[in-house]
Amino acid sequence: MLPPLRLKKNEDRRLRAGHLWVFSNEVDVARTPLTAFEPGQPVAVEDHRGAPLGAAYVNPRSLIAARLVSRDPARPLDGALLRERLTRALALRERLFPGPFYRLAFGEGDGLPGLVVDRFGDVLVAQLTTAGMERMKDEVVAALDETVRPRGILLRNDVSGRALEGLQPYVEVALGEVPETAELVENGARFRAPLAAGQKTGWFYDHRMNRARLQAYAPGRRVLDVFSYVGGWGVQAAAAGAEGVVCVDSSEAALAQVRENAELNDVGGRVEVRRGDAFDVLRALVSEGERFDVVVLDPPAFIKRKKDQKAGEEAYRRLAQLGMEALVADGILVSASCSFHMSREALQDTILRAGRRLGRDLQLLEEGMQGPDHPVHPAIPETRYLKAFFARVG
Repeated sequence: MLPPLRLKKNEDRRLRAGHLWVFSNEVDVARTPLTAFEPGQPVAVEDHRGAPLGAAYVNPRSLIAARLVSRDPARPLDGALLRERLTRALALRERLFPGPFYRLAFGEGDGLPGLVVDRFGDVLVAQLTTAGMERMKDEVVAALDETVRPRGILLRNDVSGRALEGLQPYVEVALGEVPETAELVENGARFRAPLAAGQKTGWFYDHRMNRARLQAYAPGRRVLDVFSYVGGWGVQAAAAGAEGVVCVDSSEAALAQVRENAELNDVGGRVEVRRGDAFDVLRALVSEGERFDVVVLDPPAFIKRKKDQKAGEEAYRRLAQLGMEALVADGILVSASCSFHMSREALQDTILRAGRRLGRDLQLLEEGMQGPDHPVHPAIPETRYLKAFFARVG
């Protein structure tokens, strides 16, 4: 029997509607004090009358005090449940994608709160972002080994979100051998992604479908890829027939990888790089008279917390305006945001306001979100975070 975690009256409604999170102010601490639990400890969540709601793990140090892992209070997070959920997740990816290059596990979207796993062929890169999943580290590694039989598993547990759970950052090889870079194939293009030294897990599979959309706009055109990282957008545009591509990033290491990935796809002669702050480089390109047929703006999250909302939205608007200034007439602007707090309506509005400031007309052509290897939990809005607009700028 798991120890109970009792909720206050009426605080069970969200869970009964499908959500998986219990916030600390929803717990009846008079009956079940949060201080009585260890971080990551399995619990049985109950409503205020003691009726069972499911099995979860708890963290008294976190605002999200508990995360449901099962609606059956007798099924806590264990090796068997991990293997079951991972097997189900794997079946979806194998059905959708021609090769073993995808996000294998997407936290709550796959019924695995606190676990993210990206697959690079026979190498896995995992992130354990909660105390409950960290407590299950050995079982997670064993379940991944049994499900996928990888050559190596790298734990990239250096994400900032772990601090909210009271967890220390670290990076370690948990199984086998893990190379410095891993090769992947996306939309017909080949890439090498830096695993231990790259951003997040080394690659951003979430934009796969949006980068595929870009292929229709690239042939014979000049493309600018801002915040390029290792060239996911830009190199794919060149591989799809772009006449020339300029990739902009502040990291010399990332741009070196852009050059390598361009050569890997035999498009090295059509891909240039410029290092610097994205806003500064855009201003310089505009002042130099450089113009592009397609401009891709895929920045890091400008809005990480609600209090950043106003400043973040203004940053997206300024970026969109600079991007439009670098476009030829009737050019294509791709504007993306990975900030959950930046709604699709707000992102669309920043594009509209930028266009009005410049006196340029807009046509919205396509709209994208994260790919199906990042499934959205319909009761948890936070799992739907990625937005992308393709706009024609007159």
